[in-house]
Amino acid sequence: MPKLSIREIPLKGKRIFVRVDFNVPLNESTQITDDTRIRASLPTIQYALDHDAKVILASHLGRPKGKANSKMSLRPAAARLSDLLGAPVQFAADCVGPEAEQKAAALKESQALLLENLRFHAEEEKNDPEFARGLAALAASYVNDAFGTAHRAHASTEGITRFLSPCATGLLMEKELRYLGTAVENPERPYIAIIGGAKVSDKIDLLKNLMKSADAVLVGGAMAYTFLKAQGVEVGGSRVEDDKLDLARDLMHFAKDHRVKLCLPHDHVVSTGIDGAAPAEVVNSPSIPADRLGVDIGPATRGEYAREIARAKTIVWNGPMGVFEVPQFATGTLAVAQAVANSGAVSIVGGGDSVAAVTQAGVASKITHISTGGGASLELLSGMKLPGVEALTDRK
Repeated sequence: MPKLSIREIPLKGKRIFVRVDFNVPLNESTQITDDTRIRASLPTIQYALDHDAKVILASHLGRPKGKANSKMSLRPAAARLSDLLGAPVQFAADCVGPEAEQKAAALKESQALLLENLRFHAEEEKNDPEFARGLAALAASYVNDAFGTAHRAHASTEGITRFLSPCATGLLMEKELRYLGTAVENPERPYIAIIGGAKVSDKIDLLKNLMKSADAVLVGGAMAYTFLKAQGVEVGGSRVEDDKLDLARDLMHFAKDHRVKLCLPHDHVVSTGIDGAAPAEVVNSPSIPADRLGVDIGPATRGEYAREIARAKTIVWNGPMGVFEVPQFATGTLAVAQAVANSGAVSIVGGGDSVAAVTQAGVASKITHISTGGGASLELLSGMKLPGVEALTDRK
């Protein structure tokens, strides 16, 4: 870990500004329907409270477009966090200004205060220096535990670090960087990457970076049909990025030049539509009939991918193998989830559908690390620098 951790900074009696990710879903009654992100922050918050810090929590929620919106208030998150901690969490009706300053100043050791939605101010996403200064005025030190926003240079993730010191990682951020960083820089081999999803264009940098270090890349989802068509294979009505066929060929050459085994489906589950209304059938060849489209990897491909996964010591998985949200087209994705869980490898899973797959398959507890990052984990695995990480204090 090249960055300073919350474990290494003074906490007792200090006001600590902790950037968390409480971007939780709310129903029409503004009740939290999934508190996973709040629970993910608990180790860091509890650690700070146990070490007698005065904890000031800040997060965004939704896309309020720089204006206050009661339907996107973090007040329900304060109530839920109070329940989870078994202790009251105070709430400030704004994240800057007199009320926030007064409530922050009045905090006692081992007390927590949650600020109102950062994005009620347009200055947050603009990384406005004066807004960042206003946030920084509330505390003496900074901790970033919101890995999911670390790829954004916002006032609460990057700008604030210019006015506070030290600036450290929280425990969740530390864990994300440790697992994802190791996968990028020093994976135990064989290293297998599993990449799915709709578009090659969404994951160009990811694929290239993985091909520099992985021993094999297993491709599924609609992006596989773009690769197959680039090889001259008939893919029927499957979703294809026709303007990315040259890119797919370049990536295949890139894999060959780097001696990476690039695995593509050689049989398919097909149907006449992706809504699940029509029956599915298996095509035992790489090509797909003109009146059908691919919706999942076939049984033989599942077997091949499972064998590749079984030999792995490190696995990174991002993206489904088919139209996972339709139950009859989810078999390939669930089979991959089971294979990853049974592999005994260090396994890192990121991306909404991949995470949903390991949860639905009942194997989430067997995954080494489930990333909370979304775009941030994609960018880190793609070899990009994350502004919210780069801004933190280097460990000496």
